[in-house]
Amino acid sequence: MNNRLKGIICIVISAFCFALMSAFVRLSGDLPSVEKAFFRNLIALIIVVVTIIVKKEKLHMKKSDGFVLFLRSLFGTIGLLCNFYAVDHLALADASMMQKLSPFFVIVLSAIILKEKCSPVQWMAVIGAFIGALFIIKPSGNFNNFPAVIAAIGGLGAGSAYTMVRILGKRKVTPDLIIMAFSGFSCLVCLPLMIISWKTMTLVQLLMLLLAGAAAAGGQFAITRAYIYAPAKQISVYDYSQIVFSAILGFIIFGQIPDGFSFLGYFIIIAMAVWMFIYNKRED
Repeated sequence: MNNRLKGIICIVISAFCFALMSAFVRLSGDLPSVEKAFFRNLIALIIVVVTIIVKKEKLHMKKSDGFVLFLRSLFGTIGLLCNFYAVDHLALADASMMQKLSPFFVIVLSAIILKEKCSPVQWMAVIGAFIGALFIIKPSGNFNNFPAVIAAIGGLGAGSAYTMVRILGKRKVTPDLIIMAFSGFSCLVCLPLMIISWKTMTLVQLLMLLLAGAAAAGGQFAITRAYIYAPAKQISVYDYSQIVFSAILGFIIFGQIPDGFSFLGYFIIIAMAVWMFIYNKRED
């Protein structure tokens, strides 16, 4: 199995995990977004630390990698907090649309920083997948300007974070170290904000947040390895599979039935993913 195929598999797994995380976050009910964000990363931090200890893993990082690791953690935390803020202050469809700008930012930043040029076909596939996403999430267009700007910053933050992951992967930094640094940094940033806005939760809400954290940990493990294995131009289009997984979970858990436009969107996203796969195989 070549690295690109590994990257595709990892990014699809991450998409499923993040869709599962969103479902558990929704099931957790009316809690402050920063409280949800803290538990999301706390569980991931515990899991990755236990993994490192059990595997007796040697963490590889050069002194020069420290700043890039810090930027990955900073940009990832900005993206996370902005996304949770957007979900609380925008229509869910609008927030989802802005979040899905991140694959564009990954490709642009990878081209600027890493010189990983994207071909016209690859750009068309990513743009086509984004159009498919619009059919599914159907943004209202009635943006409240400030939350919309925050949501866009969140997409830029996520794209910047994944670009830093790509750099760290090229430098052979241990993937678990990347996850541990981000999770720990995010927890430290969220902790004082959570204390200020603390709301006591029920046992069921706590369980949902723990499950959301576990799913997020799986997503972090998978997407970190995805962008280490392959450049963004080859795999970022598969990140849109999260929307398809979310629709399936929405139907199973919440009884949400997609409309005709949504099914058209699913078809477009899947078609773009298949097209990208065939294109990459021909390039090989």
